[in-house]
Amino acid sequence: MTAAAGASALPADLRRPAYGAASLADVLPGVSAALGAPVRRGDLPTDPLGLTEALRGARRVAVLLVDGLGADLVRAHADLAPTLAAMASPAGDLAAPCPSTTPVSLTTLGTGLPPGAHGVLGFVTDVPGEGRTLNHTQWADDPDPTEWMARPTVFQHAAAEGVAVTAVGPWAYAGSGLTESAYRGGNYTGAVGPGDLTALMRTALDAGPRSLVYGYLAELDLTGHVRGVDSPSWRAQLALVDGLVAQIVDGLPDDAALLVTADHGMLDVPAHTRFDLDEEPDLADGVRLLAGEPRARYVHAEPGAEAEVLDRWCEVLGHRAWVVGRDEAIATGVFGTVEEALAARIGDVVALARGSWALVTPRLEPGPSRLAAYHGSLTATELAIPLLAAHGRALG
Repeated sequence: MTAAAGASALPADLRRPAYGAASLADVLPGVSAALGAPVRRGDLPTDPLGLTEALRGARRVAVLLVDGLGADLVRAHADLAPTLAAMASPAGDLAAPCPSTTPVSLTTLGTGLPPGAHGVLGFVTDVPGEGRTLNHTQWADDPDPTEWMARPTVFQHAAAEGVAVTAVGPWAYAGSGLTESAYRGGNYTGAVGPGDLTALMRTALDAGPRSLVYGYLAELDLTGHVRGVDSPSWRAQLALVDGLVAQIVDGLPDDAALLVTADHGMLDVPAHTRFDLDEEPDLADGVRLLAGEPRARYVHAEPGAEAEVLDRWCEVLGHRAWVVGRDEAIATGVFGTVEEALAARIGDVVALARGSWALVTPRLEPGPSRLAAYHGSLTATELAIPLLAAHGRALG
């Protein structure tokens, strides 16, 4: 394994996810422990969030992940989300993983492990030795999901211990590489819309005397990306999300509990903090492949050019990003402990945006470069995600 003891310092405006203490990786292990099926995670504790106590003896637990529901955004719009605002916060804010992006977060949630252990290390990553990239949101079966993400999931463990496990998400995602990696072991039930998802989750809670039901809502994140999180469209979508959460809460069985969390926060990126990589041709010198996304870039250098590429990216980007080599990035602990076999999926150079900067490339990524809001880096707004709880009547 490649060590991740925090030997190198991060800039003051970026934060290291607290894996094993207060992170998204700690949610499902805590739920599984509360259901009588504790998960061993190496050096990470079984239930650092204290969910065994917070769930008050619930035998049926629903976990709803709302894509893009950052904790700062929830607090800023409590008037639009009264159900969410009224829910208890059993462990305070949690941290998304690094990079703070959906494929990494969903796999971190599902496995209960940091990215450096499970290997889904970015939105788009290099496939080492093959000269191509993998977009984890467009992943079918190449590479084989069981080989690319070989770790067991919490869903598998809970199912083996007799818990009825169901994952509910968009119908179109059934059988995808990311679904197979993040939710392996759960009975995946495809939903045809948000209302269908809430109904399917409530039904699945009755699947057994002990049940774990996971649900995924995508629309808030998409609205934020396209319209911005400071838009009427985003605020209207948040109100709809709150209504869906209210439906689940109102339909909870007496002995059930609901947890609501997210995969990351997000922030608007104005025109003046969009750095166009295409306008800096020197940045392409010695570069074999550019991966990642606008706020979390992985730069893979031609053999022997690693030091020159790092120096050039540091000089050109300056204050706009934290730019370090792979080894230094790993040493900070932002990915958790990184398995040696997985390290090459991280760029030779890692560039994480600071402030509201985004490192866009309109020629390579025309669609992503036109978005209004982004995430992926390690600012407080991107990392902070909520953990909110509601309980059935019998649980007080």
